[in-house]
Amino acid sequence: MNKQNCLLIACTCLLPVGQTSAAQPKKSAKRPNILFLLTDDQSYNTVHALGNPEVVTPNMDRLVSEGTAFTQNHVMGGLQGAISMPSRAMLLTGLYSRRLTGDGQMIPPSDKTFPELFRENGYVTFATGKWHSDKAAFNRSFVTGAQIFFGGMQQYHTDGHFRPFLHDYDPTGKYENGRFRTRFSSECYADASVDFLSNRKDTDKPFLMYVAFNSPHDPRTPPPGYGHKYAPDDIPLPLNFLSRHPFDNGDLDVRDEVFLPLPRTPAMITNEIALYYGMISEVDFQIGRILEALEESGEYENTIIVFTADNGLAVGQHGLLGKQNLYEHSVKTPLVIVGPGVPKKERNNAFSYLLDLYPTLCDLTGLRTPTTIDGRSLKKALDEKQPDGREHIFLSYINIQRAIKKDHYKLIRYNVHGKERVQLFDLEKDPLEQDNLADAPAYADKVAELTLLLSREMRDQGDFCDFSHPGWGYPEKLSLDEIMKIKNNRP
Repeated sequence: MNKQNCLLIACTCLLPVGQTSAAQPKKSAKRPNILFLLTDDQSYNTVHALGNPEVVTPNMDRLVSEGTAFTQNHVMGGLQGAISMPSRAMLLTGLYSRRLTGDGQMIPPSDKTFPELFRENGYVTFATGKWHSDKAAFNRSFVTGAQIFFGGMQQYHTDGHFRPFLHDYDPTGKYENGRFRTRFSSECYADASVDFLSNRKDTDKPFLMYVAFNSPHDPRTPPPGYGHKYAPDDIPLPLNFLSRHPFDNGDLDVRDEVFLPLPRTPAMITNEIALYYGMISEVDFQIGRILEALEESGEYENTIIVFTADNGLAVGQHGLLGKQNLYEHSVKTPLVIVGPGVPKKERNNAFSYLLDLYPTLCDLTGLRTPTTIDGRSLKKALDEKQPDGREHIFLSYINIQRAIKKDHYKLIRYNVHGKERVQLFDLEKDPLEQDNLADAPAYADKVAELTLLLSREMRDQGDFCDFSHPGWGYPEKLSLDEIMKIKNNRP
């Protein structure tokens, strides 16, 4: 044996047991998984642990206790009544509403979704439940899925949630062979999620699960045996209940607002809230099944869990039923983040949008955030346990409502048949938006200040409406097609 070989053997013997060469790479730790739980039409004030003593939500409460709840999370609004379509598209793409294609009904390949980005970075991406955009965008985003619903809501005439029309995952992206199922929609989605966790094959890869429930969206028909049953007589009437909205807000004949006749009575509303809470408790039960399966998989401690909703709902507040307005109950949703390094049992009142979750998830998993998105990460707010969000919140609905929130004030402006109306609320003293201060002389400067800020934000957002023109340039309510033509013809 020559001297060179003897020296090689000697050096090798000095290595620790199990290490054969200094050049051998060390196996890197797996990135955290993501479980994204999205409910439909769930307002910010419908979680027991976040201050609602009437609603029973033990699994949502568990997430609140294990993570950080953001109490000022918003949707931006929309250009038509189906608010969930733009809100989900903004959530998925990280883009402001003005940059969506067709108010979110299509997500072009140029607008990369966050599941698509994670898929490109080695994640196994799985989806079940509601998808309110085009099918091609779904297949770009997810490598697999099950029990998939394409559309806005389960239909009344086909037995609603009890008989949902769902698709299996189709690698071709055509989805031509959907069929009706015989289980409640939330149960179908939870079953699909549990099956994915139980039968996962690529266990060395991180996963991203996107679970998008239809509940508590109507038809509000909570199934017996799941969650909690509510009696209308036990439901207190909202403090901001009105029998009808005090003025025409421009869209009082939209589908959501014709469920119940006018004037609404206390009995009508408490019955509707009982059904609404029943749907929330029902979906909470199914969320619990998914959390249990995640624990059994051994991946719970290495999973970032996000729980939120696509928009809120009035259900009797301000004399309204739906989400086609810019009051707090309709534009704010619950948002809870749980996972490795996320502070537990924390509340954070940073201003945020749903679209801010895209960069937040990138930061929490070490992925590079695309420079093309508008979302702003909330990771600093999590790290420092202090508010660190946006300075103000801009809200809009069709061409008839615009609003701005800054500090604890909120200004809402209306354009109905060319006539304008203004509301100003001090949300610190009046969180239920009952006392309009807009005409009080003492608040004239505040109205002027916020109007100027709102005008600037509309300009910066490329809003097609302009306060300086009569009727904002468009005195009558526009359809989505009319708005798209206006936007497409602008320089």
